Amino acid sequence: MTEKVPRISIVTPSFNHAAYIEEALLSVKKQNYPNVEHIVVDDGSKDNSVEILKRWASTPGWEHLRWTQEPHCGPSAARNKGFKLATGDVIGWLDDDDRYRPGCFRTVAEAFCNFREVDILYGDSTWINQSGGVLQIRREIEFSHFVLRYHRVSYISTIATFFRRRVIDEGNLIDERFDCALDYEWFLRLAEKGYRFKHVPQLLGEYRWHPRSVSSSQAGKQRQEHEEIALIYSPILRRLPMGLCRRLGLHALRTLAALLRYSEKLLRGYYFSQFRPSTLLKGQ
Repeated sequence: MTEKVPRISIVTPSFNHAAYIEEALLSVKKQNYPNVEHIVVDDGSKDNSVEILKRWASTPGWEHLRWTQEPHCGPSAARNKGFKLATGDVIGWLDDDDRYRPGCFRTVAEAFCNFREVDILYGDSTWINQSGGVLQIRREIEFSHFVLRYHRVSYISTIATFFRRRVIDEGNLIDERFDCALDYEWFLRLAEKGYRFKHVPQLLGEYRWHPRSVSSSQAGKQRQEHEEIALIYSPILRRLPMGLCRRLGLHALRTLAALLRYSEKLLRGYYFSQFRPSTLLKGQ
C-alpha cells in the first residue's frame, strides 16, 4: 500500500438506475480524494444510464471515472468484472442507487494505514429515502463471526465496506450463483478463510430505500438465498436432520445472534440516536 495516500478503487455495478446514478457518481467526486478511480460496469441498462456515464466521463476533471457496458449477466457478474479491473490498494463497492458520505475516503485510508493487519473495514451508515432524506442512522457492532453467520440479515453494510486488493488477488470473487444475498455469502466466506475484519465507528455511506431496491423488490428471494447460505456455512446446522429439526435449529441460532447484536447496540446507546438523524448528523 502506498505509504501516504493509498489508491482507492470504487466499483459500481449499474442497471437501470438512471434516476440515482448521478448522485452515486457525484458522491465519489465530492470526496476530493487525491488518488481514486471509479469503475462503473453497466449491466445492459435500457434507460439513459449510459448517456449519463458518457456525459460525466467526457467532462474535464472526471478522469477518475471509467466505465464499460456489458451484456446483462446480473449484479454478481458485474461486480466481479469491476473487481478485476480495479487497480487500487483499497477497493469498495458502491451500488448505483447509493452514495458515500463526505469524508468517507479519508477516514478509510487513515484506518487502513493505522491497522495494517486488517483486511476488511466496515463502518456505519444511514438509510435514505428516494429523494435523499435521511431516515435512520445505522450504527453497528464490533465484528462477530457468530452474529455474521447466524443473524437473519448481514449487519455489515456494503456501502460502508472497503477491503485490501489482496482479497481479490487471492481469488475471492463474488459467487455468481447468488443475486440478492451475495454480500452475505462473500463476507462469510472471507471470515471462514481467516481474513480480518474491523469496525470503524464512522458514518461512511448512505443506503437508499426505494421500490426497486433489492431489499424492497426481492425480499423473498433474499431471505431464501440467506437461508441457503447459512446452511452451507454452519457446521451445527449441517449436522442436524433435514426438515423441522434443522429449521428449529436455525431459528434458535438466529434468536441468539439477534440477542447478541441488539444487546450490544443497546449497551452502546445506538437506539437512542437511530431515529434522530437531523440532530446527530450536524457535526458529521
